[in-house]
Amino acid sequence: MTNDSRQPFPRRPTRRQFLQVAATALPALTLSSCGWTLANVQSTTTAQSSTDVLYIYTWAGYTDQDLLDRFQKETGIAAIADVFDSNEAMLARLQAGGGGAYSIIYPSDYMVQKMMGLKMLTELDRSRLVSLDRLFPRFQNPEYDPDNTHSVPVSWGTTGLIYNTKKLQPPPEDWGYLWEYQQQLSKRMTLLNDVREVMGAALKVLGYSYNSTNPKHIQAAYQKLADLKPALAAFTSDAWRPQILSGDLMIAMCYSSDANEVIPENRDLQYVLPASGSSLWMDTLAIPKTAPNVEGAYAWINFMLQPDVAAQVCERLSFATPNQDAFKLLPSELKENRSMFPPKSALEHCQSLDPLEDYEEVYDRYWTKLTSG
Repeated sequence: MTNDSRQPFPRRPTRRQFLQVAATALPALTLSSCGWTLANVQSTTTAQSSTDVLYIYTWAGYTDQDLLDRFQKETGIAAIADVFDSNEAMLARLQAGGGGAYSIIYPSDYMVQKMMGLKMLTELDRSRLVSLDRLFPRFQNPEYDPDNTHSVPVSWGTTGLIYNTKKLQPPPEDWGYLWEYQQQLSKRMTLLNDVREVMGAALKVLGYSYNSTNPKHIQAAYQKLADLKPALAAFTSDAWRPQILSGDLMIAMCYSSDANEVIPENRDLQYVLPASGSSLWMDTLAIPKTAPNVEGAYAWINFMLQPDVAAQVCERLSFATPNQDAFKLLPSELKENRSMFPPKSALEHCQSLDPLEDYEEVYDRYWTKLTSG
């Protein structure tokens, strides 16, 4: 996934925007906003026991100072968060040996499956976890990790379209709308800067699986997107936000969590989950086999399973919680938010992203061809 340039808006990073910042509960630690990495702090903490500090590798926007401070207050463990911009970047760092200090990581569903195959994740000791039954039933035995043997879901969402209801009539209902109204939307629509999501949407338009490994399907999806490209303003996972608020864009492909944060800024905006289906993504908590602080890792997972903690994270960061006890604590306007918590019927055609193994190179080759020039 290629990063977008940082913008003055939004107030917090998007789910997939790379922002090289960190939060720490160690008062003696001074962080630089430029060029900070985990390596810079390791020498500062060498005098401390590994059980006193927990290094976390997560998506930008998934932790804040309040969360880390509360964890330290409840457990006595200081948590330090470093961020990655993609599952692939996280995996590459761990494989290269640069992530050996991390005891908690946040892989997405398909990456959990891939890392399990690579024998990189610790099998969880259920006796050390509290109340996994707090999760909604559909999250207790996910296809990518049966019985949650190696991971615990922490947030989920969908991918769809955000649009201006005052500017678009009729309103979009499916991905095909972008092609059907291509001329009217020319240079006023964007797609995500994400190969799997964009190719997946085109595959859905053609009636294929988001995870197709059929070479003819993949080539057809590329050609479909190539036909649309002249009308696109950009491939971006972030820059659409100020542009759709200003009215420069009429529609943008986005993640539900980002849509939920932007919509309160302009009530004319609405998010739609395409009728033919989209991706249903899940981010998780997992313990890498190289974790130096396993005790702290279990403490973090149990902390994040606390209903009030999970509910506060949901409210502050706009991510749907998989925790049914946390859901009960949410205000009614969030419980009834259909873009954050779509009805079961709307999710029937959605798919989780699966690892593509050798076909990843095929997708990447078409993606490079599509986005270059």
